[in-house]
Amino acid sequence: MPMETPADDSIFHYDEAGQTQFQRDKPWANDPHYFKRVKISALALLKMVVHARSGGTIEVMGLMQGKTDADSIIVMDAFALPVEGTETRVNAQADAYEYMVDYSQTNKQAGRLENVVGWYHSHPGYGCWLSGIDVSTQMLNQQFQEPFLAVVIDPTRTVSAGKVEIGAFRTYPEGYKPPDDPISEYQTIPLNKIEDFGVHCKQ
Repeated sequence: MPMETPADDSIFHYDEAGQTQFQRDKPWANDPHYFKRVKISALALLKMVVHARSGGTIEVMGLMQGKTDADSIIVMDAFALPVEGTETRVNAQADAYEYMVDYSQTNKQAGRLENVVGWYHSHPGYGCWLSGIDVSTQMLNQQFQEPFLAVVIDPTRTVSAGKVEIGAFRTYPEGYKPPDDPISEYQTIPLNKIEDFGVHCKQ
């Protein structure tokens, strides 16, 4: 007897055929602003925040799994990568890529069909934005793994504010010139990070 999924839980249903067709259609290829929303499950958010907090003052990194739904990227789960960085420089090394491939394959074998839809990393104490290296990493990922999302979590500000300090980002295609929109958000940035902050906002 087939089980019906309650409407509230339908967001967690993974339609492999639908996702494959969406990948073929590539609606984002003609519109850099195609994706408008990110929805993150409580499980994925909790995993990312706990991982970010466990790094202390060191940046940590992981990947997010999920799906797309119209103009939304839905993050259903997340897993940590065995890498750490400092000073807005999180770079995954060969062992992290090997771990990522193994983890993804094991998930598929266990019946978890969600694709990797992005990466997350922490900015402990200096806000949610992409550094130059983060932008380069994201641009590279978007060239080869679309749709792909970058999420930044500030675990220090999360603890002090009592709510999750999080930002979601995508980069523009190479050569695209975005309109000159006024900056809508103010945040304090430590002096040792200020040179890199905002430099890459049009990318």
